[in-house]
Amino acid sequence: MISNFTAADVPDQQGKTFLITGANTGIGYEAAKVLAERGARVLLGCRSPARAEAAVENIRAAHPAADLGIVELDLGDLASVRQAAEVVAAEPRLDGLLNNAGIMRAPYRLTNDGFESQFGVNHLGHFALTGLLLPTLEQTAGSRIVVTSSVGHRRGQILFDDINAVERYNAMERYYMSKLANLLFMYELDRRLRAKGSGTIAVGVHPGISNTELMRHMPRLTRVIFLPLTFLLSSPAEGAWSTLLGATASGVEGGQYFGPGKRFEWGGPAKQVDSTDLSKDPALAKRLWDLSVELTGVDPAL
Repeated sequence: MISNFTAADVPDQQGKTFLITGANTGIGYEAAKVLAERGARVLLGCRSPARAEAAVENIRAAHPAADLGIVELDLGDLASVRQAAEVVAAEPRLDGLLNNAGIMRAPYRLTNDGFESQFGVNHLGHFALTGLLLPTLEQTAGSRIVVTSSVGHRRGQILFDDINAVERYNAMERYYMSKLANLLFMYELDRRLRAKGSGTIAVGVHPGISNTELMRHMPRLTRVIFLPLTFLLSSPAEGAWSTLLGATASGVEGGQYFGPGKRFEWGGPAKQVDSTDLSKDPALAKRLWDLSVELTGVDPAL
């Protein structure tokens, strides 16, 4: 079993290409920086071109030879997801799709396509992007799809009867739901890839409790209460270790789930961890898969 994995354990990535969603800040940025330093071509999938340019400049300041590209991507807009997928599909290879971007405890709003924003961005946008890029991934031997979840998935339920929170909205409940959806998607994707005999694998990761911009919608009182506990929080660089493990470590198998190995999975070097029985429920996963195809209009054809 893989354990005690940090950025220092990332092997050489020369010749490989990765797309990272939400790569202009936080964990996505830190993963992009490490992969670029190891020689990979890294595509930064970002909603804001200006923030993406700033991230590229910062990475190149440390690694002048970094091979970086920017892909404009708004996961809350399926038209943008399709356009981004077309751009990435033009690459000669895609070794890794790192579905990292997310929003947490956002005020109630709908995406451009009418989906509750946390479910729409965290799950449906990535579901569509993955489906659209699957042909490109499967043309690259040994490619991986890394789906980012959270310890919060343990409190999640899929509210099929009110999928867009028309009747009631609780921000944390919807965040937990989206993170459970991420794992249900990963496990179902793994099952379908295995059944097809595909050379592409899907794995799940979570960063623990990391001090990133994801916290920006937390209530002020909550942030004040957390302030004395910041020494327990992982830095974004440490939070990226699970993602880097899933994307690059040798011996990784489809359907595995990785997270920090210390402090109740809040932080520390990454290792293989476990998720709830609900997250592994095949019937629930199939129901979510079918709904996701219906809502996005993207069928991965697996």
